Formats: sequence, structure tokens, C-alpha cells
Amino acid sequence: MGCSVIICAHTMERWPHICEAVASVQAQQSPAKEIILVSDHNRELFDACRKEFPDLKIIGNREARGSSGARNSGVAVSTGDFVAFVDDDMVAAPDLLKVMMSLFNDPSVAGVGASAAALWLGARPRWFPDEFLWAVGCTYKGLEAGAVRNVWGPMSFRRSIFERIGGFDTRLGRNGSRLPISCEETEFSLRVARAYPQTKFLYAPGAVIQHKVPTDRLTFGYFVLRCFAEGVSKARLAEIAGGNSLAVERSYVLRTLAAGCARGVADGVIRLDAWAVARSVVILVGLSSTVLGYAWERFGLPLAKPQPVPAG
Repeated sequence: MGCSVIICAHTMERWPHICEAVASVQAQQSPAKEIILVSDHNRELFDACRKEFPDLKIIGNREARGSSGARNSGVAVSTGDFVAFVDDDMVAAPDLLKVMMSLFNDPSVAGVGASAAALWLGARPRWFPDEFLWAVGCTYKGLEAGAVRNVWGPMSFRRSIFERIGGFDTRLGRNGSRLPISCEETEFSLRVARAYPQTKFLYAPGAVIQHKVPTDRLTFGYFVLRCFAEGVSKARLAEIAGGNSLAVERSYVLRTLAAGCARGVADGVIRLDAWAVARSVVILVGLSSTVLGYAWERFGLPLAKPQPVPAG
């Protein structure tokens, strides 16, 4: 009943982070059955990993360039009953696998998502709202513990699921383009739910990783771009998954973002907190940029779509 941990990497620029991510997985209280390090079409990185980590299973991405293809390549060579994904810019808490694996004692659990705490590599902007921490790959305000529609980021699944329904859709996920496309985990989770209607996904805040947020993601320009890309991603998700695939997003807007805006305005009036008001404005900007990205993609406006790079 072992767990295979898959770490995907794509650039030598993250080499110190890759080493730290690997070390954090190697230091788990409940050791992984194996650690699989996937180099995403980068021969220099592949060779460096082979030299630095002789005890790990080092492979190249055998599918299209990007996070989806790299994860699928890792799953294909895994041997554990469970697979867990840790990004190359994450640092896992020592009990991450222990907590996640304990939840699979319930046979109805298909996947478990961990909490991603922001590790800011620069000063966090005071205008940045907690409700949009997903824009930098971290757990956002409003996400509640328990059953969720989908898991993302640091996550784990029963490996048998991949054998039945296939892997992540390479039309979604990061692929090296300037536009940071996402939602591959959401599409996969929706597909699992259709194939296994009695199963569920859990968000476990007790399973923790730290996700590094570099300085180039602390600008207002990146925030707007990331929100726009999320809108594009949601439009592609709706086209691929169909049905009521965006019900969670509607609830997030009506509940989480509305509450965030109201709270910021109230703090501005009562506490004379100008930054709280600024965060309310940023919430509206982020929502507007996301809606624009969705409309741009959904209605065929002339945005160049990133094309997957063939394997080889």
C-alpha cells in the first residue's frame, strides 16, 4: 500500500528549489515507496538530476510539454497503490504523506488535497487579497475542509483511477507559454466523479506544504494576467467537461468574493484601513480580468492559444 511521489521539473533555474523539494519528500515520517522526478523536455536538467539523485527514479516527460504530460509520465512508471504530486517549488511538511495516506482508509476517498501555505520570497503586497491566493498557487480564503469537487496543487490519488480513466488532459495545465493555463486537476477530478459516482475528494488542511511565491509573481501585472489565464482555463474546462462544471466557481464569486469585498469596505470605513479598501478593489479587478479571459476564449476572440510541444 505504498505511495509513489511524483515531482515534475522543467528548468535549471529552479535547481535549489528542486533539491529542497526532494529533500522534504525524503524526510517524510511515512516514507514514500519511491520518488519519481520528471524532467519536462530538458536534457540538461535530466542529466543533472541523474547525477544528483542516484537513488531516485529519474525520467523524461514522454508526452506533450507541460505539467499534464509530465505528471502522466510519472504515473506511467509508478508502482505504488497511491500517487502523490509535489511541485518543484514546494516544501512538504514532514507528516504530509502520513496525513494524506490516513484518509485513504475510507474506501470512498478517491483523492486528497493538501493545504498550500504561501512562502513569500519577497514582501507580500499589501493590496493582495487572501481570496485570490490561488493566483499564486496557494490555499485561498473560503476553501473549507472536507469534501470538495476537485483537488489541486499538492494532491494524491489512488493509482488505479488512472488505469481506468487515463491521465490529465494535456489541453490544460502549464505548458511553457506566457499564458499560465490551469484546471487540469479540475477536469481530471470531474472525470473521476463521472466514472466513480460514489467516491469523493477531500481537502485536508492538516496536510501541509509550503509553496514558494517568487518575486516575479508579486506584481499587479502578473496578478491580472494570472486571473485572465484562469478565465481562459475555465472556458476550456467548460468546453471539455460540459455539464454544470463551473458551479463551484459561481458559488465562489457569490459567497467568497462578495464577502471579501464587503469586509474590505467595512474595514475601510470602521478602521480607516485604506489597504483593506484597496484589496476590495483588487478583488473586483481580479474578477473582471477572469471574466474577460473566459469571454475571450468562449466567444472566439482573437487570442493566440498556446500549442502543446510534441514529445521528442
